[in-house]
Parts: sequence; structure tokens; C-alpha cells
Amino acid sequence: MKARLQTSMGQSLVMTPQLRQAIRLLQMSSTELELELVEAVETNPLLEWADSTEDGSGDDEAPPASSNNDDSPVDPAQGDINSDGADWEPDDADWSSGRSGSFDDDGEDGEREQAADPETLADHLLWQLHLTHLGKRDRAIGVALIDALDEDGYLREPFSSIAETLRPEVIADDDEILAVLRQIQCFDPAGVGARSLGECLALQLDMLPNCTPGIAVARNIVQGPLERLPRAGIAGIAQELKQPVAAVEEAVQLLRSLDPRPGKQLGDMTTDTYVVPDCVIWRQRGMWRCALAGHAGPKVVINRSYEQLIRSCGSSDANYLRGHLQEARWLLKSLEARGETLLRVVNSLLKHQAGFLEFGEQALRPLTLREIAGELDLHESTISRAISRKYVRTPRGTLPLRAFFASGIDTEGGGEASSTAIQSMIRNLIDAENPRKPLSDAKLAELLKTSGIPVARRTVAKYREAMNISASHERVRII
Repeated sequence: MKARLQTSMGQSLVMTPQLRQAIRLLQMSSTELELELVEAVETNPLLEWADSTEDGSGDDEAPPASSNNDDSPVDPAQGDINSDGADWEPDDADWSSGRSGSFDDDGEDGEREQAADPETLADHLLWQLHLTHLGKRDRAIGVALIDALDEDGYLREPFSSIAETLRPEVIADDDEILAVLRQIQCFDPAGVGARSLGECLALQLDMLPNCTPGIAVARNIVQGPLERLPRAGIAGIAQELKQPVAAVEEAVQLLRSLDPRPGKQLGDMTTDTYVVPDCVIWRQRGMWRCALAGHAGPKVVINRSYEQLIRSCGSSDANYLRGHLQEARWLLKSLEARGETLLRVVNSLLKHQAGFLEFGEQALRPLTLREIAGELDLHESTISRAISRKYVRTPRGTLPLRAFFASGIDTEGGGEASSTAIQSMIRNLIDAENPRKPLSDAKLAELLKTSGIPVARRTVAKYREAMNISASHERVRII
């Protein structure tokens, strides 16, 4: 059975087992990918660790760790750029502030630089919510809905409970809450925000084109006899729906390929988890470059001894080895696709956010998943998977890729300023204030307006609270 997916341009792609594997690997963090490779080597005799190949014969099966420019610069994290350091610039004075890591090659800090903040399902959804163009009222409803989701991504709370949590600031009826919920149900991961298993599967089916084999019958199953499927079986459901048994079996196979617990795709990381950067960004000859980190390339290769054994062993053993050989090749191709997609995304981010790397958060321009998806001809969900729990090592420290995205507001100059940039400006103003006469939210809004950023006092208060900065009357200090 082959399901299909669509790109952002409406092109149809066959949802083969290889593509499913590539999608699954794409959304994995570096730590999860390493565990996946360990399991693959343990269960597949046709795979072995690259370090164990003394003759290097397996190298032709492994995709390149990094290559994103014509001159193929070497990853600085591996310490192989010109020994005099003339081609890259990690020590500029501009990088001295706010830097949480360095490019020093004399220790393990290059691989695991700092404790990672846990990224929960709520964090991931709130980040997407703030990148939408919803108004303040709808965003408040969205925050309440996201807070009410359980760890599997389901909404178990009734709308009446959601409405109660919003009072008295927002008085929302069921229709308003449902409208915002529909928006959240379009977020990544697919199926999140569902109120039942049937709705969760239906949301995932809606992301597939109507030409997907078995999708019509699958929709009929999730809308009705889904709960009776374990008891009635395929034959019983086929009789109930008056469909051929083969059609129902095809639909059931499609449903089994979906995720009944989408929230589990984004579980909490333990507090002692360390960041393992997936990519490295550096400046070379005045240009920003990026490459996969040294550990991000595939560490496994085809075991040539077992591959050659296929020609000489019996038919049953040969079939067994051929099956594992095909799985091994799929894995290596999926790893290559993961690396290529990640590099494409990071290169696009470099083009849009070079100012952020040069000057910091104040230069972060508004950028959404949709912009990058349209530029790369990929679906927004693919971009979301590519940056989920991925980190990049820069001269400003090790940063999550999601830090390169931000919502924005219009400025008086006709452009846009990102919310992150505005928060940075507020923080700088507060850091430079007279501690005896702290700046009020109204004064901060006035100062921002003189800089061409027209924001309301309540917006300043929201950003200030988001940065855990106290109100002006609480910041008074007598020197």
C-alpha cells in the first residue's frame, strides 16, 4: 500500500516506507538519532559502525557529512580549518556578549556545550501560535487550549472549562473556541488538538490528498465504526460499510500508518540533557557558512562481508540478507535526506537572518515557517520537523533553530520588527534606566515609538512579563 503526500506546490509524493522512515528521522533530535542507529546496528547484520571498517570500503554507502558550498569548507567544529585561523572569525569583539559557547577545539565543549531547556509539546505549539496572524483575543483562547492538552496531544477538557479559565479577561463562546481549536489542529504534529481518537486520525487523513489509496473508506471508519473494529474485525466492518474486504483492509493499513498519540513526538527532555549541535555556522572570507556538525553525518555503513555472502549462501539465507540489505540502504538514504534537508533549511535561515548573527536579537527580522517552506518548496510541517529540537553552533553560542523565527509588527518606516527584537530593545532600555526612577511601561512604549516601533503600553507590559522583568515600581533601587 502506498499513501501519498503533497508538497507546498501541490505535487503528489508517494508515501512509501522509505519516505515514512525519512520523515521519522527528520524530526529526531541528535540524541534520538544516535539511539536509533544503535538499535539499527544491533538488529541488522548488514550494518556496522563506520569506525569499525578498517579498509574504508563502506564509505561509498555513506552520504557526505556536509557540503553546502562550491568550495566545500571544512566544519570548524572539527578543528580542520586553516591552522592560522585566518579564514574564520570566532574571536571578534562583537561576539563577546551573550555568548554561551565558543569554537575552541581543546575540549568536549564543542560537542555538548550547555544544558538544554526542555521543549515540551506546549512550547512547540505556543511557538507556532505566536507565528500566526491571530488577534490578541484569539491568541488568548489558543493559549488556554494548548494549556489544556494532555501529554498525548488530546483535548479532554470541555469548552465550558476552557471558557471558565479565560474569564474575566476574555468572554468566549463555544463557536469562538472551536474556531481557534481548528487553527491549532493545523499545527505540527499532525493530529494534535483532537478530542477523540477518531478525530485525531481524521486530522491526519485530511493532510493526505484525496487520491491516497483507501482514504475514503478510512474516513468512513474513523467517523463511525472505529471503536468496533477490534471486535468486529475487517470482515465485520466491511459488511457494515458495505465495502469489499480488500478495500477495508487497505483502509485499515492506512490507519495503522498514522500516529494515535501525536503529542508523544515531543516529549520532555530531562534537565541534565546537554545540547548536541546538529549544524555549525561560522564566517569565512566575510561570508556566513554552515555545515553539518562532525557527529551529524552517518556513523553506519554496509557490512561488505555479509553483502558478499549473499552470492554464496542458500536461497532462504540470501533472502534474509537481501531484506536486511534493503533496509540498510533505506536507512542510509534517509540519513542523507535528513542532512540535506537540514542544510537547506539552515542555509535559508542564514540568508534571512544574517543580521541576527551579526548584531544580535535586535536585528532578528520577522520570519515564519511559511516563508521558508515556500522558498524551499516544502510543506510547513516539514520545516517544523526539520527544526524541532535541532541546535546550531554559532559564534553567539549554541542556539535552537527555532530562535531564528519570530513574529512581527509593522513599523513606522514601513517595515517590520520581530517580537524578539522588540523584547531585546525593552531589555536594553531597562538595563540602562536610572534605578531611582525606573521606566514605566508607558515611558518604554514612548521610547520605542521614537525608534519607529509603535507598540501599545499593554504590549510592552506583555513583553516585559514574558522576560520575567518586574514592573517599574518594583524595580526602584536606592543607591
